[in-house]
Amino acid sequence: MDQSVATRGFFPSEYHSRLERAQARMAMSGISALLLTTEPEVRYFTGFLTRFWESPTRPWFLVVPAEGDPVAVIPSIGAHLMAQSWITDIRCWSSPDYEDDGISLLAEALAEAVPPGEWVGVPSGGETHLRMPLTDWEALKHRLPDRLFGPDAGIMRKLRMVKSEAEIACIRAACDVGTRAFARLPEILRPGVPLSEVFRRFQILALEEGADWVPYLAGAAGPDGYGDVISPASQTPLCEGDVLMLDTGLMRDGYFCDFDRNISLGTAAPGVLDAHARLLDAVQAGFAAARPGARANDLFRAMAAITGGSDVGRLGHGLGMQLTEPPSLIAADDTRLEPGMVLTLEPGIALSPSHMLVHEEDIVITETGAEWLTIPATSLPEVPV
Repeated sequence: MDQSVATRGFFPSEYHSRLERAQARMAMSGISALLLTTEPEVRYFTGFLTRFWESPTRPWFLVVPAEGDPVAVIPSIGAHLMAQSWITDIRCWSSPDYEDDGISLLAEALAEAVPPGEWVGVPSGGETHLRMPLTDWEALKHRLPDRLFGPDAGIMRKLRMVKSEAEIACIRAACDVGTRAFARLPEILRPGVPLSEVFRRFQILALEEGADWVPYLAGAAGPDGYGDVISPASQTPLCEGDVLMLDTGLMRDGYFCDFDRNISLGTAAPGVLDAHARLLDAVQAGFAAARPGARANDLFRAMAAITGGSDVGRLGHGLGMQLTEPPSLIAADDTRLEPGMVLTLEPGIALSPSHMLVHEEDIVITETGAEWLTIPATSLPEVPV
């Protein structure tokens, strides 16, 4: 058996490899420890997977030293689950504690890992957040006045953008679940069904096909496209001639897929068919441009040349433990693509000032180009009504 891929979750070798890469970059950047506080960052090194992060009450900390294994400083409610991971140094307190919510324990762990005068790196760039009260952040720095706190030199961003084979396998499995759920859309579509009911039933389909949960589902429907792609489902019933779009960010084994499908109830209007065909052409152009050494904005330009761009701001993004990750497929992002990067291609096209269509697929960059993680759509399906 490939020891990098488990049936569910990863073997310890996966986490050891991540730690080695992080510590090599820390050595080059002069950082003595990373302080991580968010769910994907903590899980990246530990495998600590729980929905309990939905609660904002408790802070969670992971110290990644320049040498040695990470130290988990976490509320006692998480001790049993963290002990099932490969992490052995687990320090707990009873949280919430309004006087000292883990700060003294965290300060001790950092003091052990970081000599006086040296740096603690904290992810600080775009698409990061601290996830601890600012009063506690200031209290931590006050407890360690002879340690320096600053950005992590982009270490976490660079590490997480390039996925291992084990991570790619998880994303591919999530895409397969989404593909099976989308194939069953005709089971739940008919004129008169409210869009909100379609949302509920699709989530059931996704769960039946193997999703662990469906944290994200967006969609819209209308006869000439739709106004946006982020609104919650309305009670508006579907009508013959509507084009329905569902965009799923379902999760399996801790990793997302993120792709959509458009489907017409009955015969689609010629303008809709033409616009959808151009979207598929744009996705193919983005795929053709996706290769090692290319830039993120190369993919943006390849797709925008066909669709004319989009007011939504970007035409795709990274994908993994989070629904959206760096890089962004925009004109300003010149991130160089590397094998192992997982991206979405998501062009949009305007049919009128108030109506649009979007289409999204998932790909992975390989040594020789790109590979589909989703099965790319080839036409706009029309469901008989």
